Amino acid sequence: MKLTPKPLLHLEGLTFLVAATLAYRALGGSWLEYAVLFLVPDLAMAGYAFGHRIGAAGYNAAHTYLAPFLLWLLADYGHLPSLYAPALIWTAHIGLDRMLGYGLKYETAFKDTHLAKV
Repeated sequence: MKLTPKPLLHLEGLTFLVAATLAYRALGGSWLEYAVLFLVPDLAMAGYAFGHRIGAAGYNAAHTYLAPFLLWLLADYGHLPSLYAPALIWTAHIGLDRMLGYGLKYETAFKDTHLAKV
Protein backbone atom coordinates (compact mmCIF):
# COMPACT_ATOMS: atom_id res chain seq x y z
CA MET A 1 0.00 0.00 0.00
CA LYS A 2 1.37 3.35 -1.04
CA LEU A 3 1.16 5.86 1.80
CA THR A 4 -0.23 8.82 -0.08
CA PRO A 5 -2.57 11.23 1.71
CA LYS A 6 -5.78 9.26 1.05
CA PRO A 7 -4.62 5.93 2.60
CA LEU A 8 -3.03 7.89 5.45
CA LEU A 9 -6.40 9.53 6.17
CA HIS A 10 -8.04 6.09 6.16
CA LEU A 11 -5.41 4.80 8.60
CA GLU A 12 -5.89 7.88 10.74
CA GLY A 13 -9.60 7.06 10.93
CA LEU A 14 -8.79 3.48 11.94
CA THR A 15 -6.48 4.85 14.63
CA PHE A 16 -9.24 7.04 16.10
CA LEU A 17 -11.76 4.19 15.92
CA VAL A 18 -9.48 1.79 17.79
CA ALA A 19 -8.16 4.34 20.31
CA ALA A 20 -11.64 5.64 21.19
CA THR A 21 -13.03 2.11 21.50
CA LEU A 22 -10.14 1.02 23.74
CA ALA A 23 -10.59 4.14 25.87
CA TYR A 24 -14.31 3.35 26.10
CA ARG A 25 -13.48 -0.17 27.26
CA ALA A 26 -11.08 1.24 29.87
CA LEU A 27 -13.84 3.58 31.03
CA GLY A 28 -16.00 0.52 31.67
CA GLY A 29 -18.85 1.70 29.51
CA SER A 30 -21.81 -0.44 28.53
CA TRP A 31 -21.46 -2.13 25.15
CA LEU A 32 -25.20 -1.82 24.69
CA GLU A 33 -24.83 1.95 25.10
CA TYR A 34 -21.96 1.86 22.59
CA ALA A 35 -24.11 0.00 20.05
CA VAL A 36 -27.13 2.26 20.55
CA LEU A 37 -25.21 5.55 20.35
CA PHE A 38 -22.72 4.58 17.65
CA LEU A 39 -24.90 5.62 14.71
CA VAL A 40 -26.53 8.67 16.34
CA PRO A 41 -24.24 11.15 14.51
CA ASP A 42 -25.68 9.87 11.22
CA LEU A 43 -29.05 11.34 12.18
CA ALA A 44 -27.50 14.63 11.07
CA MET A 45 -28.02 13.44 7.49
CA ALA A 46 -31.70 14.33 7.97
CA GLY A 47 -30.64 17.91 7.23
CA TYR A 48 -30.36 16.94 3.59
CA ALA A 49 -34.17 16.94 3.51
CA PHE A 50 -33.79 20.76 3.57
CA GLY A 51 -31.19 20.94 0.81
CA HIS A 52 -27.49 20.38 0.28
CA ARG A 53 -26.34 23.50 2.12
CA ILE A 54 -28.20 22.70 5.35
CA GLY A 55 -27.48 19.00 5.00
CA ALA A 56 -23.75 19.51 4.60
CA ALA A 57 -23.62 21.95 7.53
CA GLY A 58 -25.46 19.55 9.81
CA TYR A 59 -23.49 16.52 8.69
CA ASN A 60 -20.17 18.32 9.08
CA ALA A 61 -21.09 19.61 12.54
CA ALA A 62 -21.74 16.03 13.63
CA HIS A 63 -18.73 14.53 11.85
CA THR A 64 -15.78 16.66 12.84
CA TYR A 65 -13.57 15.64 15.75
CA LEU A 66 -14.13 19.11 17.20
CA ALA A 67 -17.65 18.20 18.35
CA PRO A 68 -16.79 15.19 20.56
CA PHE A 69 -13.72 17.07 21.81
CA LEU A 70 -15.96 19.91 23.00
CA LEU A 71 -18.25 17.34 24.64
CA TRP A 72 -15.19 15.87 26.39
CA LEU A 73 -14.22 19.33 27.65
CA LEU A 74 -17.76 19.87 28.91
CA ALA A 75 -17.56 16.54 30.74
CA ASP A 76 -14.22 17.47 32.25
CA TYR A 77 -14.74 21.11 33.19
CA GLY A 78 -18.44 20.72 33.93
CA HIS A 79 -17.78 17.75 36.21
CA LEU A 80 -20.17 15.64 34.13
CA PRO A 81 -18.44 12.26 33.87
CA SER A 82 -21.48 10.70 32.20
CA LEU A 83 -20.52 12.62 29.02
CA TYR A 84 -17.14 10.90 28.61
CA ALA A 85 -18.68 7.74 27.16
CA PRO A 86 -20.76 9.52 24.46
CA ALA A 87 -17.71 11.61 23.50
CA LEU A 88 -15.66 8.44 22.97
CA ILE A 89 -18.45 6.70 21.05
CA TRP A 90 -18.84 9.78 18.85
CA THR A 91 -15.09 9.84 18.19
CA ALA A 92 -15.14 6.14 17.28
CA HIS A 93 -18.02 6.75 14.86
CA ILE A 94 -16.13 9.52 13.08
CA GLY A 95 -13.05 7.29 12.95
CA LEU A 96 -15.05 4.52 11.25
CA ASP A 97 -16.45 6.98 8.74
CA ARG A 98 -12.96 8.26 7.88
CA MET A 99 -11.61 4.72 7.67
CA LEU A 100 -14.37 3.88 5.17
CA GLY A 101 -13.63 7.02 3.16
CA TYR A 102 -16.55 9.18 4.24
CA GLY A 103 -15.33 12.70 4.69
CA LEU A 104 -16.78 16.07 5.48
CA LYS A 105 -19.31 17.19 2.90
CA TYR A 106 -19.26 20.01 0.42
CA GLU A 107 -22.51 21.85 -0.35
CA THR A 108 -22.48 20.67 -3.96
CA ALA A 109 -23.62 17.07 -3.36
CA PHE A 110 -23.71 14.45 -0.61
CA LYS A 111 -21.01 12.42 -2.32
CA ASP A 112 -18.60 15.37 -2.61
CA THR A 113 -16.32 15.04 0.42
CA HIS A 114 -12.95 16.35 1.54
CA LEU A 115 -11.53 12.85 0.96
CA ALA A 116 -12.96 12.25 -2.52
CA LYS A 117 -16.17 11.67 -4.40
CA VAL A 118 -17.74 8.61 -2.72
